Amino acid sequence: MANRFILNETSYHGAGAIGSIAEEVKARGLKKALVCSDPDLVKFGVTKKVLDVLDGAGLAYSLYSNIKPNPTIENVQAGVAAYKDAEADYLIAIGGGSSMDTAKAVGIIIANPEFSDVRSLEGVADTKNKSVPILAVPTTAGTAAEVTINYVITDVENNRKMVCVDPHDIPVVAFVDPDMMESMPKGLTAATGMDALTHAIEGYITAGAWELSDMFHLKAIEIISRSLRGAVNNTKEGRADMALGQYVAGMGFSNVGLGIVHSMAHPLGALYDTPHGVANAIILPTVMEYNADATGDKYKYIAQAMGVKGTENMSQEEYRKAAVDAVKQLSKDVGIPADLKEIVKEEDIPFLAQSAYDDACRPGNPKETSVEDITALYKSLL
Repeated sequence: MANRFILNETSYHGAGAIGSIAEEVKARGLKKALVCSDPDLVKFGVTKKVLDVLDGAGLAYSLYSNIKPNPTIENVQAGVAAYKDAEADYLIAIGGGSSMDTAKAVGIIIANPEFSDVRSLEGVADTKNKSVPILAVPTTAGTAAEVTINYVITDVENNRKMVCVDPHDIPVVAFVDPDMMESMPKGLTAATGMDALTHAIEGYITAGAWELSDMFHLKAIEIISRSLRGAVNNTKEGRADMALGQYVAGMGFSNVGLGIVHSMAHPLGALYDTPHGVANAIILPTVMEYNADATGDKYKYIAQAMGVKGTENMSQEEYRKAAVDAVKQLSKDVGIPADLKEIVKEEDIPFLAQSAYDDACRPGNPKETSVEDITALYKSLL
């Protein structure tokens, strides 16, 4: 069976990258954008940096910012209506995963109106047409939604997150500009950075991993491990490295899938509105311990990429523990809680475990699992 690998068409990297938006829009003959961004980015002037580029080039746009941190079906439906009302012909997504995931769903529905029921997009939707063009400007170093074929929408009515996988949704151009990320508070920088590390580690050990994806994931682990502490302290070098590291991780996991860290994190976001990166960071070391016996020698290379010395002289048990300990230490250093005590109610665990088992990321886990196993993992984190 052939391995498929999909990347976005074009990407710009480095400080000032957003300055290239105007030339890309003009070169593609695009006329009017619906700009998708979240209310806080609008409020604090981050979105304005891109709007200034559009205004300076005389490019038309309408702004849509009715987007929650865990975007909902209603946010998507309102976005579709806004796109039509604006008579737009492309989308610009400015923000983290929330803005980009909303834009992806809107773009797919506009191009494939038979999928106007947002729930019909869950899983691998059999869409026929590419999304309307999306230009993506990340403002967090974590989700890598600008280079992935995945998006996640919350079904509030059923307290669950829908994972959608569609090669037609990938943005055509990404502008990965660390200057757009410098206003992130420490907590958000830490959470999104640990989300990126989770992408890299889960992508590296997932059942679908292969040599090409391994190359991206190991490099991403290395970059993120050396730069996240600096990014949290708002150093220019840390911000720039994290912008790259999260993108490299996205290039990999988008093509091979994830595992039960994400499966367990998704229902926490749906039920408690827990920040996705925080949930991943808390769960990651425990699931790494659970998966260790199904990963061969991969934890040796995770440990090496995270800066652990002397792995060549360690036993399998020792380097597996070293990899997990390195993740725990990084998470602690950037201020992530160590457990779910302040988040999860024990009476909700049966619902959470079943939701995690049903999640689209679960089949990618390197180890076969069950509702009972996931239940035990949640309980161990209380």
